[in-house]
Amino acid sequence: MAVTIVGLPFAVIWFLGVGRWWAQHYYDKLECQLSETTLRYRKGILVQIEKTIPLENIQDVTFLEGPILRHFQLSTLKFETAGHSVGQASDMHLTGIMDAHEFRNKILLARAGLKQKAQQGQSLVVTSSTDAQAADQLAALRGIERRLDDILHLMQERNL
Repeated sequence: MAVTIVGLPFAVIWFLGVGRWWAQHYYDKLECQLSETTLRYRKGILVQIEKTIPLENIQDVTFLEGPILRHFQLSTLKFETAGHSVGQASDMHLTGIMDAHEFRNKILLARAGLKQKAQQGQSLVVTSSTDAQAADQLAALRGIERRLDDILHLMQERNL
């Protein structure tokens, strides 16, 4: 009975325009930006949430779409990110993305590009350190060669 007394007036107010305004205002405040290294999103009306996720922490991007979302041509993207503690993972849901398949592909491509750049950077560091090690070894070998030449020269002098 209490649900009817409270719920019925609330439902009338909601369907007379407050619900539509609320939903429109929510989706107008929804913002998501993809940069080369991060994914930043912002949402909320009364309580605003802004979160930045480094792309290298994103483990998986799942595409969710139900009949109601499909009717409004919207989708939900679920991001699974690596947690800071061992065994922990953080999940984020972002509802209201239009062309979610395309956005998901952009995120995955940006993450793959970031990983590729990191691997190339590591190979450059390894190459640089390998070059430095090779130069040190060459200098040591040349020093040994000089000492051997000195020894050979001393031996030849004694044999004469």
